Amino acid sequence: MDSGSAWQHTTVLLAEAIESLVTRTEGVYVDGTFGRGGHSRALLARLAPGGRLLAFDRDPEAVAAAHATIADARFSIVHARFSEMKTRLAELGVTAIDGLLLDLGVSSPQIDNPARGFSFRHDAPLDMRMDPTRGESAAEFLARADERAIAEVIRDHGEERFAVPIAKALVARRESGNPVRTTGQLSEVVARAVKTREPGQDPATRTFQGLRIHVNAELAELEQGLSSGVELLQPSGRLVVISFHSLEDRIVKTFIARESRSEVDRRAPFAPEKAHRLKALARVKPSDAEVRANPRARSAVMRVAERTGAAASSPPPGRPKAGEAPSGGRAPYPARGGQS
Repeated sequence: MDSGSAWQHTTVLLAEAIESLVTRTEGVYVDGTFGRGGHSRALLARLAPGGRLLAFDRDPEAVAAAHATIADARFSIVHARFSEMKTRLAELGVTAIDGLLLDLGVSSPQIDNPARGFSFRHDAPLDMRMDPTRGESAAEFLARADERAIAEVIRDHGEERFAVPIAKALVARRESGNPVRTTGQLSEVVARAVKTREPGQDPATRTFQGLRIHVNAELAELEQGLSSGVELLQPSGRLVVISFHSLEDRIVKTFIARESRSEVDRRAPFAPEKAHRLKALARVKPSDAEVRANPRARSAVMRVAERTGAAASSPPPGRPKAGEAPSGGRAPYPARGGQS
């Protein structure tokens, strides 16, 4: 697909997001999910000549669209996941920002372009990767995963109560020598396996969601991106996150709540409290008028938080940082999540 306007995207909560995000018009801002640039263009319109906007997107088509449609010296885009923003920004000499915007999930151009394999409305290769140059497609996952793994993905990420019969049907088809390779084939298998259907919803909706989230590691990406974002934000900087389903929103809500509480380390009860790094500001839903104009906005939830002046958390006294050897010569323990 070229970088033109063949696949349109209507930006959700546009005015509300920009109004919540911008506290300093000459600041440095990050749009972690460029998509087709609706939020980025509105943000550039708000920024002063001395402002700066750095965007991220893992989709090469989105990056191409950015280069083709935005010619502004204050703007640059990086082809990368937003979870990589701390490292990638450091390479550009940026170590602190005034605001981070994340508009989560799949974009309308990705859904509407049959070749991307995100939608059951068209029969196309079952891909679903936001970056088709990297990683494993949905078809490749279904071709190698066992029944239990498939069921867990569909149940946990798609919230599908018929995950087990769907997984059984997918594995049975694969073992018959005819594995699922297209969106149409997947839809047919799910339609036969799902016994009851929610009014107004295609029976394949939850299965497609579960596979898409798994293939793109969307929930882990979100958790890592939130952690990086709060470390980059300057005091009074804003975090604005728009999510479209309960799994995403739960992660955002929990993260903001956790970072908005002062905590006492029970292992060191006389040590000072760990100050909260965020202050929760708002939860915003689209207006009725926006939902009427853009039905895809109906499930959107925007959460807004502000960075406090608290320093980044550190290990309590006497405890080594992750990856460092503790006293006494014992082997070092790994960093949380296996990262150094």
